[in-house]
Amino acid sequence: MKTEAAEAGERPPVSEETPAGSEDGPASEDQKDAEVLEDATETEAPEETEAPEEAEESEERGDPEEPDISGDDDPSATAVFRIPVLTPKPEGTPDMPDISGDDEEPDASIVDTSVLGSSVTDSSVVDSSVVDLPGVTDTEPLTKPEPEPEPDEGDDSEAETTAEVRLPARRLAESPVTGQETEQEAGRQAVQDVTQDVRVPAPVPRPHVPWTERLARSATAWLPPLLTIEGLIMYVLALRVAPGPLRGVDLTHIDGLGLISALPVTSFVAILLMITAFFVTIAQNTDRKFLLLFQLAVITFALHGAAALIEDTPRFHTAYVHAGFVEFINRTGTSSPILDARFAWPGFFALVAFVTKAAGVTDLTLILRWTPLLSNLLYLLPFVLILRQVVATTRARWFAALLFILVQWIGQDYFSPQGFTYAIYLAFVAIVLRWFGRVEVRDKAMPSKGRVRRLLARLDGLTPGELARPTGVYDRSIMLIVLIVLFGTATASHQITPFMMLGTLTGLILLRRSSLSWALPFFLGLIVLAWISYQTVTFWSGHIDELFGGLGRILENLQRNTGDRIEGSDSRHALVLMARLGICAVILLLAAIGLLRRLFRGVGDRAALLLLCVPVLALALQSYGGEIGLRIYLFALPGACILAAYAFFPNLPAGTAEAPDETVPIRRRVIRLDPLLTRRISLLLAAGCAMALSLSFLVARYGNEQFERVSNDEVQAMHYVYGHDKPSGRVLFLVPIIGPEVTPTIPWGERDFDKIEYQQVLVDKNPEQLSSVIDKFRVSPPNTYLVASRGQAAYLQLNHGFPADWAQRFRAALDASPELKRVFNSKDAAVYTLKTYPKNAEIPQPRPLTGFGDRGSPMTPIGLGALGVTWIALFVYELQRLRDPGRVSKARRRILFVAVPAFLLAVAVIVERFIVIGFNQLQ
Repeated sequence: MKTEAAEAGERPPVSEETPAGSEDGPASEDQKDAEVLEDATETEAPEETEAPEEAEESEERGDPEEPDISGDDDPSATAVFRIPVLTPKPEGTPDMPDISGDDEEPDASIVDTSVLGSSVTDSSVVDSSVVDLPGVTDTEPLTKPEPEPEPDEGDDSEAETTAEVRLPARRLAESPVTGQETEQEAGRQAVQDVTQDVRVPAPVPRPHVPWTERLARSATAWLPPLLTIEGLIMYVLALRVAPGPLRGVDLTHIDGLGLISALPVTSFVAILLMITAFFVTIAQNTDRKFLLLFQLAVITFALHGAAALIEDTPRFHTAYVHAGFVEFINRTGTSSPILDARFAWPGFFALVAFVTKAAGVTDLTLILRWTPLLSNLLYLLPFVLILRQVVATTRARWFAALLFILVQWIGQDYFSPQGFTYAIYLAFVAIVLRWFGRVEVRDKAMPSKGRVRRLLARLDGLTPGELARPTGVYDRSIMLIVLIVLFGTATASHQITPFMMLGTLTGLILLRRSSLSWALPFFLGLIVLAWISYQTVTFWSGHIDELFGGLGRILENLQRNTGDRIEGSDSRHALVLMARLGICAVILLLAAIGLLRRLFRGVGDRAALLLLCVPVLALALQSYGGEIGLRIYLFALPGACILAAYAFFPNLPAGTAEAPDETVPIRRRVIRLDPLLTRRISLLLAAGCAMALSLSFLVARYGNEQFERVSNDEVQAMHYVYGHDKPSGRVLFLVPIIGPEVTPTIPWGERDFDKIEYQQVLVDKNPEQLSSVIDKFRVSPPNTYLVASRGQAAYLQLNHGFPADWAQRFRAALDASPELKRVFNSKDAAVYTLKTYPKNAEIPQPRPLTGFGDRGSPMTPIGLGALGVTWIALFVYELQRLRDPGRVSKARRRILFVAVPAFLLAVAVIVERFIVIGFNQLQ
């Protein structure tokens, strides 16, 4: 029988074939004992290369040395083994599987169960204990056993462990092992001798921990979701139950401050509770993505879904006319820019018409009611993807997402092309940053001369505030097609959004934060110009001054968006307008502070700064009906919220598995505060800011609720008109001043948009003064109706200083007029018309649905061909560059030789069309 090799430095093993009296001499009695012990336990000694390493590691750790158990010096020394110590198993319990481990490489410190007696195989519980059996030696040091995991508290199930056994040095040698006995029998005999002196101490139970203490220790896991759900339930009950103390909403209590004046106190407590739960979550070190997304969705529901919870009819009058556009397309199968300029960009309306008709939906009331909430939930998805591309801490990212919810009071999330294309804009930016992001760190030396050059070089050497994640060519090619489709959809749906998308893309390429080439901005820019030139001729041919008249008038456009909206307002309603300006000022101030704090840490956030600044350029284009300032604020929100979050959490995270490219720049400070204290203070300040902004949001967003709210009586009044508009009809709505950009404050245009004309009628602060109303009726044909509604009276009162009782007195004057008759009456609305019309008065036919169309120009066919060639060439060029971005190949040069002349020709034809068609229209 052969023995295993000893450790390095000891004499080589003696085989059975080695004769007595050889060079190594006869085998000693200790060696024979070692052989017998090896056969009994069927174990292997450690390999030669592992023993010295274990000794060195033990010395480095300061572990006590293993005792010499060879028995050469001390015959009574003991060897430490780990064998199963067993207790009888209950009847009916199945046998435990073999625990000996791998047969090929058994552990030297474990006794194989195959050599155990019946007491081993008939047992199921093995306890971890120390057993002393003096007199056994071993020729090899034993490896230190791995510590066994402690069983869970209160677990009464049987566990399988092992015991340390000290075997007597001479017992195994004295065992009667003859040549007829097998190795297994020898091992069993040895173990039977060993187990006679086994001492098994009782296990030490772990101290009992009360369930209340365990529950308190895990509070960080269950408390945030519990607070969130509790706040949500409290909020829904506070708004939906019948009005009473601390609950319910009475819409008649709404005043100049808007909806907040009618909300119960419990609704504010619920909102603060949900925000508190959010900050408890981000205060933890773990990134609980799903919980944070759920909390953001709940806060969005509470803030942006308040009106849908309280009111039974959709709010905001313009949403009804957009529903009318969808109804017109479903009914006629076409759009008509001659009816309304928005039909020149029919992408959104055509898409909704297609979907609703395919689904069999004819009533859009439910869709109009919940669209604001669904839109804001949709905005969160691409914005969170944008946040994942910035180098920031978890707290900064999620706090930026919360700010995006709290400061989005513009109200463009209703059923509109702007709300739809804003989601497209966010998705466009997210794709560019995620799949086409680019980060370059300056490694060139600083210029030796020039302050401006050194400043630019220093800014260029800042740590990038964005991440560039590598992606494959196939994925990038697919995303390039998605970018083009998104841009084309936005171009066909809205007037301003494509320019914001194009400006953002151009800026990212210019600032070297996108790997796309300049071919794509030219490609997309040509799409916008071609759409305006070829698809909106009916609009721009008669509105050249409206299209280009606002260019360069920055101060005038700004005045129409701010000053004109504050002057002449109700004193309480003026607080609403000031709250909106205050939120805008606060978010911009926080963005400036965040930018400076990041620069102080050596971080350059080019992408966020670009998203903030590019929309401001639209101020030089036109006033957009007095709303360009609101649109600028809307498109600047993503960048502003990111930078504002840095005002509280400017630090960069250390490298993580999720973002391995993130780095922490070196910071030099004279005074260093406690980091833990700084984080806690930042969290408290951020939470206080969020709570203040949430309450301000309710004032800013729902401050116009007194006239933006639509009651069912007003809807029914308009339905009466729709039922009496054959073959056509006219609706007179109330205005204090006759002007071209006045939107009716009635739910207008929901049906028969092509049959009904909406005309203004001047009213006076003196409700008994009806001369202008009577005169308007006299010059109008039959089927002309005047709608007097609660919403119109509230608008005149809050924005133009009309008396509080003007609505009641005006309707009383109309009822008393001998020339008018009331054909519909309800609490919030009434419809009036003339009692008699002249005998020869006729009802005119509806307006024509088509204009003069595209008269074209001599170069139009050539321009169309040039457009096709340019788009194909630029698209192929960009695809080639994605496949081989390192160098400019000959194929790409040839493509440019075709694309550049075709592009110039296409632009020249577009300019020619503006000149020729516009000049012919003026004639």
